[in-house]
Amino acid sequence: MNKKKIYILEDRGILFVQGQDAKEFLQNIITNDINKVNETNSCFASLLTPQGKYLFDFLIIKHKNGYFIDCEKKQTENLYNQLNLYKLRSKIEILNLSNEFVVAALSHEKFLEFETSKDLPGCTIKYREDPIFLDPRKKELGARIIINLEKLYLSLKKLDLSSSNVDEYYKFSHEIGIAQKNTDQLKNKIFGIECNFEELNGLDFKKGCYVGQENTARIKLKDKISKKLLPIEILEGSIKVDDEISVNETKLGKILISEKYPFALIKFKDENFEFNKKLNCGSASIKILRPEWLK
Repeated sequence: MNKKKIYILEDRGILFVQGQDAKEFLQNIITNDINKVNETNSCFASLLTPQGKYLFDFLIIKHKNGYFIDCEKKQTENLYNQLNLYKLRSKIEILNLSNEFVVAALSHEKFLEFETSKDLPGCTIKYREDPIFLDPRKKELGARIIINLEKLYLSLKKLDLSSSNVDEYYKFSHEIGIAQKNTDQLKNKIFGIECNFEELNGLDFKKGCYVGQENTARIKLKDKISKKLLPIEILEGSIKVDDEISVNETKLGKILISEKYPFALIKFKDENFEFNKKLNCGSASIKILRPEWLK
């Protein structure tokens, strides 16, 4: 990522959770430890079904007397409704601020130019009262700023940044194996731990209970992770959701996200599987990309 560029992520939404029970409320439902989130650190987390299946993933940032939740905009309303289902008698308020705040991504290199920045995933600083944080999943993704829409372009000018084609950012995210687009297609189809949330710093196995914790912990403890969500490259043809992936008539997985930045659930431990090997997928040919962080 070029340090002179910034990417306006108009497809991201912002929820705000505030109130005296906000911290406890989030701690009881998310996969990460909310105690990690403060004025100087942000985190990546997810919300799972009671069975441990994927529902939503998001970034959590401390802001004033509450927490920003940075999520895919087309999932904002559903996440808002899901959080309200768990609200019960908690003394909290959940606001949808997607029309007031915007999320933008800048380079890792640019972030390190800020005086109080540290080269640590999740490191959070303030710029004119707005949070800027190094992506807690992988710092290679750069940093994000959450800023009031009215202040955006003045801040870009002061920071000497120029708005660039957002496809550059999402293409890079896909290449390094982090799904950020059309993640609603994963709902109830894949366990959270199969989404690489452990490798992307989105799971905490030392915190207390949360929704889906029991099954997630069991899979981890018994080392039953045999499938992972991995990026794919289309060599020829076209693909669609649920297309099966195979080699020599052996089924290795299926497509879960089929759009511009496709991902598939892959049996990565199968003896017939190899990264960057030509595989069959319906009428198409594809290969599976290997993220550098994959164990």
